[in-house]
Amino acid sequence: MPGKSTDTKPAAKQNEGRSGPNEGEGSQTGARQYDEETRAFVASGKVKKAAEEAVRDVSGPKAGDLKRAEAEGKKHSHGEDPLLRE
Repeated sequence: MPGKSTDTKPAAKQNEGRSGPNEGEGSQTGARQYDEETRAFVASGKVKKAAEEAVRDVSGPKAGDLKRAEAEGKKHSHGEDPLLRE
């Protein structure tokens, strides 16, 4: 029949693993990838080491560069979300 799809998979399965230019509100593909990579990082046991390195960086020789980078980023910001302070 003209116009009828021969693919018998449900629509959700047909689009699985694909991402178009517009995924609607937010990026479901990006969110899923972030979640998977975050879980993998936590499971790797490297969180404590990374946190210790971050503490050294913000208080060590890299501190000035990090402060300048933060200030540059804040120049482009619309301000901090007030809900973060609740």
